[in-house]
Parts: sequence; structure tokens; C-alpha cells
Amino acid sequence: MTQDMRQTATRIFNAGVAAADPFTGVQGALPDTAPALILSVGKAARRMAEAALDRFAGVPTIVVTNAENAAPLDGATVITAGHPVPDEGGAAGARAFIEAIQSTTGPVLVLVSGGGSALLPAPAGNITLEDKAEVSRLLLASGADIRTMNLLRQQLSLIKGGGLARLCAGRDLRALILSDVVGDDLSTIASGPTVAPLGTRADAIAVLERLNIWDRVAQSVRDWLTRSDADQPIAEAQNILIGSNAQSVAAMAAEAGVAHVIPAAIEGDVADAAREICDAAGEGITIWGGETTVTLKGTGRGGRNQELALRIALEAQARGWTNWTCLQGGSDGRDGPTDAAGGLVDEGTLARIAAAGGDLAALLDNNDSYAALGFAGDLLMTGGTGTNVADLGVLIR
Repeated sequence: MTQDMRQTATRIFNAGVAAADPFTGVQGALPDTAPALILSVGKAARRMAEAALDRFAGVPTIVVTNAENAAPLDGATVITAGHPVPDEGGAAGARAFIEAIQSTTGPVLVLVSGGGSALLPAPAGNITLEDKAEVSRLLLASGADIRTMNLLRQQLSLIKGGGLARLCAGRDLRALILSDVVGDDLSTIASGPTVAPLGTRADAIAVLERLNIWDRVAQSVRDWLTRSDADQPIAEAQNILIGSNAQSVAAMAAEAGVAHVIPAAIEGDVADAAREICDAAGEGITIWGGETTVTLKGTGRGGRNQELALRIALEAQARGWTNWTCLQGGSDGRDGPTDAAGGLVDEGTLARIAAAGGDLAALLDNNDSYAALGFAGDLLMTGGTGTNVADLGVLIR
């Protein structure tokens, strides 16, 4: 029975991933006439560019994506960039975007998907790539949510927070956006390169002070944020949403046939989220989407999906549940800095960890959910999916 439930959970999860296929979404929203330039960034960037070039072969195209999804694409320049920590590959991609815009005229088609924030760093002022990367690391370690992360990234970038739109001012600009953000706030997805920013420099300073990291960021960051010049207005762009977490959750429910869908997105700390999910789950199939957070305390490897799966297993044990299975995974196939998408756990997970010599409490204290799930043989391994619409979960009782 457990194996059957694991297979069912996997099938339902895969339906959610399939519903976020970037190729189909892009082809349904392309303009009638060919653009002069195609720029694609994010974890789904290659697949999105492939869809555009299928219609507009010969249009100059630049793709910036992570290593897992980077592969040659006829008619396009594909640049591999670092994620979740920005690197020189991403900086090269940002320069390529800016130079291409400056060297062409005519309409621009921008294809945006999750991960674009880290993949396309273009530090402002005297900020170095390492200065900006350190801000990202400090924010991650402080448990900052995606909106907070993106507010800071926007204010430290020449491209994010409408910067790309400003570079295309006076030209027809269409952006097709695959959302990895709960609620589909377009200004947050990939830090909103074609959308007005989430806040101002003053807002960014307030966040750093609230998280007690203002004095820990580089002087160049503080200098830029305290400049007296006013924030520039956003240029106009046509922004079109082509896929989202909510759409994938709906597809999962359809695949399940009969299921309870948790109506509100699952967000916040993973321990709180595990209790919320278990409180909502009755007998049968329960489905949800969202994006949780983990406050880093240790030096282990893992991610929010892996840790959430383990905490659901702990909750299920505490409630005396038997005959259950839970799959929690990132739709992009990558959870944190690991090669796992998440976890696929059941009533035997905790016993398997202990039998293999794992101390789950110590592993969780060290944020080492990858090792814990590895002891149990319960890592969810999908490989890169070529899309990204945040996280998806299935619980079967």
C-alpha cells in the first residue's frame, strides 16, 4: 500500500510540474510580429526561448540560466550563471543583455522565470559582485522571505526592479512571465526586471536594520543606498503571466480526481507549515502549493522542501498516524544547494533514519535535511525540470 501511495503522490506532483510547461505558455502569448531581440532569464529560460524561436527563428536571442538547465539551443547564445548565489557567469549574462539592448532597435521580447534574481546580477554604483552576493547570503541566513530578498536585490541592481524596462525605454517591450512566487506579484518574480520596484532605497535600509545586518553589509552597499538622488520612474512594458503555482496546484487536483486543496498558500517557517498542513489533512489526498522558509543555524546541506517533508513526518508520528505518504518538492527539481527536489516520506521514514545511524534531531539542528533523507532513501530526485513555479505538496492518508 505504501509503495502505491508513493507512486500516486509522484504522479500527482508530476502533473503539477507538467502544467507549468514553459513552451506551451510562451507559445500562447507571443506577439503577432517578430521582435528585434529576445532575452530570456531564469530556470525555465532555455525552454521559454526554444518556444519563442520555434515561432521567430533568426531573431537574436540570449539565454541566461542555471547549470542544470543550460544546454545548447540553435539560434541562441546560452550563458550559464550561478544560483542561488550570483557569480561571474551571471554578471556576464547581465552585460550581454545590456549590450544587446544598446546595439539593437525595435521591439524586445523578454522571457522571465524564477531564479532570475540570482542569475542576472548587475550591481549598481561601486558595488561588486561579491558585495551583492554577501547581501544575499546574509538575507538567506536571516530567514528573509522572497519578497524581502527581491526588494534588496532590486535596489542594488541596474536590471532588477524595472531596470531592464528603463533600458528599453521608448521601445515596444513585452515580457512573458512564469511565476515562482506565491500570489504572482510580478514585481517579485525574478526581482521584476520589467515591473516597478517593490520599494525604495529607504525601504531597503529599513529591512537591513530590522534584520540586524546593516552594519555587516559592504560599505559600497551602504553608500549606494544612502545616495540622495531620487529613484528613477519605471518605463512602460506589457507584462503577461503565463504560468503559476496556483495553476499547477489546480492541475494536481484534477489529476488526483478527488482531493482536498488547502486554499491558502503554505508559507512561513517550515515547522509551523508542517503543523498547518497536518491540521488541514483529513483522510484521502490533500494538495497544496506555496514556499516556506528555513532559518539557517547549522552547516549542513538541505532545503526548505526537504526539511518540510521531515517535519511533516515528525508531525505525523506525534499524531499517531499510520499508512500515510507525503511528497514535498520544488517544481524546478532543485531544493536549496542540493541535487534533490525535496522529500518523499512515509510512516517508515523516521525508523529508517534511526536504523541507518542518523540522529534526526541533531541533523535538523544542523540544517542537514539532505543527509537525513539520504539515510532513509527518501530524497526526491527529479533532475532539473526546466520550469519553476515554487513548491508543491501531496499528502495521502
